[in-house]
Amino acid sequence: MRPRAHTVPLHTVVHLCAAVLAAGSLGTTLYHGVEDRSVALAFGTLVAVGELTRRGGRGIREPAPVATAGSLAYALLGEVAGRPAGHGAAQVVTVVLAASLLGSVPHVGRGDGPALDPVTRRVLTVGFVAVCFHPLHARGAFDDFSGPGHALLLLVLLTLTALCDAVLAAALAHSRTGWPFPPLLRDELRSVPGIGAAVVATGAVMALGAAVVGLWALPVFSVPLLLAQLSHRRYTAVRATYRQTIASLARATEIAGCTPHGHSRRVAALSQAVGRDLGLTEPELTVLEYAALMHDIGQLSLVDPVPEGATAGLPPAEQRRIALLGGAVVRQTGVDPRVAGIVERQADPHAEQPLAARIVRVVNAYDEKCREGGPGGPLTALEELRLKAAGEYAPEVVEALARVLSRDTEGTREQMDRSW
Repeated sequence: MRPRAHTVPLHTVVHLCAAVLAAGSLGTTLYHGVEDRSVALAFGTLVAVGELTRRGGRGIREPAPVATAGSLAYALLGEVAGRPAGHGAAQVVTVVLAASLLGSVPHVGRGDGPALDPVTRRVLTVGFVAVCFHPLHARGAFDDFSGPGHALLLLVLLTLTALCDAVLAAALAHSRTGWPFPPLLRDELRSVPGIGAAVVATGAVMALGAAVVGLWALPVFSVPLLLAQLSHRRYTAVRATYRQTIASLARATEIAGCTPHGHSRRVAALSQAVGRDLGLTEPELTVLEYAALMHDIGQLSLVDPVPEGATAGLPPAEQRRIALLGGAVVRQTGVDPRVAGIVERQADPHAEQPLAARIVRVVNAYDEKCREGGPGGPLTALEELRLKAAGEYAPEVVEALARVLSRDTEGTREQMDRSW
């Protein structure tokens, strides 16, 4: 039997490409020297300050928008205060990478250093912009376009760069986690018109402003993006608080002794992983997470608690009654009505359920059966779900659960751990 060929993961290939580009740019810059050192210092300082203000977290795609906008502006800088800029694409990559690493030093000291994927994406996207812009600018290709035409060309180039970055981010996430590529790409593209558009527009305006008025344009045009970053951070904080409120409400069943400790969190984390495997988008995953957290809240209305909160073994009529009670409770909390609909329909026949309700039902049953199966619980639970897939549980969800459980990738573990 021929041994299976070892394939290099895509994210490793992308990292090697970024490393080669960075090493080549550094060597070229050291060999030729740094041109326009004051300009390089100004843009390097802007990128480093932008990295210092970086704030990551759940739901934040661009943690350092000022640094990214400054990097793109330096890559598109053809003139400074009316005189030609002397730097090339290699110097752009070198300055941006050095400033990014320098600005990340305090974060590394706090144990919150930048991940490798965002740094790789920045090096490749900035290199792409610089390689596209500087050779054409040196040949005078932009001389025929002035005023609005020049600005439009910069925006077109930056928009193309943003789309390439979205594809690259989705490809890296797909390589690390094994999740389907199309929904990951849709999520990335959906975020482009938000903070991505602000970063692209600010990068173009900075480059045009520096060409006319000089380096004073950098701090002036950074202020609006800083304010946008602050507003986006507050919005993210509100969403995080909302999620914590729902998680606290879901823990009421554990505090009351209706369900085992950590059951709702485990079901929510595993449901999200199964949902990603089945191609759900980020908004759909958020609704699924909330429904999975609150799927057992109907047990608070029972006079006689279910032993250990295991509802999967109850008669179908009793399961539906508990589900309807849970949906009624959820509707009183003011949560998205779609969450209540999923909670209410989690005990319906799987052919009549929406996909999110099928996922919650399968994952809930799996977690309950794992507790009952002893040391071999996970394998026993999965086998039992497969035997009942034709009747009680959706077969496609059971198989997606099996794929998630068999997948042992760094990204899957990281995403499930990061959720809680």
